[in-house]
Amino acid sequence: MLRHHIMPAALALILTAPFAAADEITDALNSALSAYQDGDVKYALEELNYAKQKLTELQVDALAQYLPEAPAGYKREMNTEMGAGMMLMGGGTGAEATYSNDAGDSFTVSLFADNPMVGAMAGMLGNAAAMGAKVERIGRDKVMVQDGEITGLIDNRILVKASGGDPALMLDVLKTMDLRALANFGR
Repeated sequence: MLRHHIMPAALALILTAPFAAADEITDALNSALSAYQDGDVKYALEELNYAKQKLTELQVDALAQYLPEAPAGYKREMNTEMGAGMMLMGGGTGAEATYSNDAGDSFTVSLFADNPMVGAMAGMLGNAAAMGAKVERIGRDKVMVQDGEITGLIDNRILVKASGGDPALMLDVLKTMDLRALANFGR
């Protein structure tokens, strides 16, 4: 009998939250609640999973907005599979873009938010200089430059990583990002 009190209360809380793409998400949540009330727990779970997938897509799209624009002479291509891959890495939200030019040069910028792996990297990034890595500043934030890769931790929960290209160019591109706004992602 306890489940009859917990499930509707949790769903009601979810249903009252404001959603940017309310149509599909609200429909799925309402369908889940209706299925639950009808005793069809299996379908209720399917609808909740669908709503979760759609909410995750919203979160990925929101994080992708922080990826920098392509520098002059380059084009940016978003990695649309990044969100699905985050489940394999313990959860969280991820966004990634590849930047390339006509000469065949390319690099990738990745953002990982609220992922358990990110927390594990905090200590490493804090000791970058002791590990022989070069430390650069982007605004108030420090990034580690090592082996052609740039890695930074924003607000101790968002990993910014650039790899595969000229470190000077990648650093310039990262400097165009609003890292202060990125720190507020998901809040």
